[in-house]
Amino acid sequence: MALLPSAADRQSYAQILKSTVLIGGSSLINIGFSIIRNKAMAVLLGPAGIGLMGVYGATADIAHSLGGLGVNASGVRQIAEAVGSNDANRIARTAIVLRRVSLLLGLLGAALLALFAGPISRLTFGNEQHVNAIILLSVAVFFQIVSAGQAALLQGMRQIGSLARINVLAAFFSTATSIPLIYFFRDEGVVMSIVCVAAITTATSWWYSRKVRIERAAVSLKQVFAETRVLLRLGSIFMVSAFLTVGSSYAIRIIVLNQDGVAAAGLYQAAWALGGLYAGFILQAMGTDFYPRLTAVANDNLACNRLVNEQVQISILLAGPGLLATLTFAPLAMHILYTPEFNGAVDLLRWICLGMMLRIIAWPIGFIVLAKGVQKAFFWTEVAAAVVHIGLAWVLVRMLGVTGAGVAFLGLYLWHSLLISWVAHRLSAFRLSTANRGLVLTYIPLAACVFAAFQILSFWQATALGSAAAVLSGVHSLKILTQLLPPESLPWPIRGRIRQSV
Repeated sequence: MALLPSAADRQSYAQILKSTVLIGGSSLINIGFSIIRNKAMAVLLGPAGIGLMGVYGATADIAHSLGGLGVNASGVRQIAEAVGSNDANRIARTAIVLRRVSLLLGLLGAALLALFAGPISRLTFGNEQHVNAIILLSVAVFFQIVSAGQAALLQGMRQIGSLARINVLAAFFSTATSIPLIYFFRDEGVVMSIVCVAAITTATSWWYSRKVRIERAAVSLKQVFAETRVLLRLGSIFMVSAFLTVGSSYAIRIIVLNQDGVAAAGLYQAAWALGGLYAGFILQAMGTDFYPRLTAVANDNLACNRLVNEQVQISILLAGPGLLATLTFAPLAMHILYTPEFNGAVDLLRWICLGMMLRIIAWPIGFIVLAKGVQKAFFWTEVAAAVVHIGLAWVLVRMLGVTGAGVAFLGLYLWHSLLISWVAHRLSAFRLSTANRGLVLTYIPLAACVFAAFQILSFWQATALGSAAAVLSGVHSLKILTQLLPPESLPWPIRGRIRQSV
């Protein structure tokens, strides 16, 4: 019989689940608005318009990652350390500098994107017809960088509730403004909608960040330079990571665009959005609350490894059943959430789901490198991931068409999971717990079996098998979660069932 977790472990699991529910719950509401937005835009724009939106979005992301210089990520770490010191002056100083630097970098990033609009248009689309759109896109980049700085302040101070509210409000107002823009302006409204979404997110993050109580502090020019130097030195590593990640996404969209056209890029964008729909809320919660918690115990290998194993376990239990359901009902999801024109993305979506199953395991482990601040290891693992991802996509898209991009994503995480596990073991002697090894050996083969069923069985036979796998895995996950969490954190109907069974 397996040993039940201790009271302290139960509280730690409860904290992970609480942050996941807060951020993940807001993300689920965000997903609901995204579904409405995606459906409307799929009907109004078709695959080609969705592909155009994906390319513009990737262009803005890469400009944001370069222009922001990683200050959004380094700011979280610096604020969290300042809060941990209980020094009110240090907290105020770091917050003031973070806000000023974010504003300055936003202006700089926007100016650079506008300045190089011509070369970027030629590189992305092969012509200069999109120069004006890219110049307008620079406004979105300004808002994105400023908003990221404000969110970093809230995250570093672990204002999880405020971050959740920002997600919900930004999603609602973004949906309410972007759909009319696309309706009236069609393709010409794509960039305007991206700018509106960024502006609304900035407004909501500003509203909540201004509520954070920070003591007034006089900051000398010398202190500004000192704080800025720390933010930029650490941020440069995060910037490289972000650039490699969004740069890979940008490069793969260009590969698909050049190989099969803008409609194929739309299929890729639709499959990518759906594939990350369910796992996304867990990954977002992981970066929001888990990273600051892990940073606080980064020098204690035992505590660090225990926390990572707890996060891995919760992630698999929450994401596994949802990913199995997405694998099974991919055609239905594509039909309902988009239009029949997107049915060509079904196989691509299933490959992405397999990769996502590995991603939710690898991500928590990768945070060990971040929390310990081992910049060289972090840099080279990110470089390796980008090279493998782009290299696989370049080969496989030529061989398999747009579906090859999904196969490349799975290949990336087969490689990255092994690499990051080896690096984490070298840094902290990390190993997956016995419970997590059991979960990995259950969910990964189960997902592979469901995927294979759609290749060798009839559609209805495979659907029946996938449905059974999703339901049974959901029941199994729920059963384990009730054992891991303290009774008071469970919903009252489940609590009552447990009391009756005792």
